[in-house]
Amino acid sequence: MLGLGAAGLVTAPYLQRGLEAFLGSVADKDPTGLTGLLPNGGGFRYYSVAASVPRKGPDTYRLTVDGLVDRPGTYTLDALRKLPRTRIVRDVQCVTGWRVPHTPFEGVRLSRLLDAAGVRPGAKAVRFTCFDGMYSESLTLQQARRADVMVALTMQGKPIGHAHGGPVRLYVAPMYFYKSAKWLSGISVTSDVRPGYWEERGYDVDAWVGRSNGRDDTPTV
Repeated sequence: MLGLGAAGLVTAPYLQRGLEAFLGSVADKDPTGLTGLLPNGGGFRYYSVAASVPRKGPDTYRLTVDGLVDRPGTYTLDALRKLPRTRIVRDVQCVTGWRVPHTPFEGVRLSRLLDAAGVRPGAKAVRFTCFDGMYSESLTLQQARRADVMVALTMQGKPIGHAHGGPVRLYVAPMYFYKSAKWLSGISVTSDVRPGYWEERGYDVDAWVGRSNGRDDTPTV
């Protein structure tokens, strides 16, 4: 019995990674979205609004920063990895109800990228676009500058995989998870907040956990 228990502890991480990879690959080819109803071993569920999403790696990934800035620019994955990082450990709360407790994310504070670009007077918001070609999100400039909003490079101590929105995603710790746009490819500073993909379909623009979307979940802050 002890031997079986020890074997289970050793193999569990490999089985979980295998399940995540399988569900991620299936979801990536599922135009119905039904695979998004299946939680994996880590409690997350896979969502995509596109029929398929291209995969990006160190040689092909690019993140552009533009709009109302003095110094627009483009970051490679390697360039982002070389920037000073911050780490946040919070619960992840989905607006559909599931929650993954104590999830560590690590990456570059969004405020650092905005400061490097030089935000112009009159800017009020930030719009995010994704390389799935469909998804978008927005934050006010004040929200974007919070210390718990980042361009995330790792999740749960590992590089963010494709199914979880990698290699780079947005992470907005105090808001419902739909604000944390996957497959991040563009950051544009704008003069006003532009509703994102789910906001155009009825979700709240200001998506504070426990204070929006008609839900009373425990805040993640």
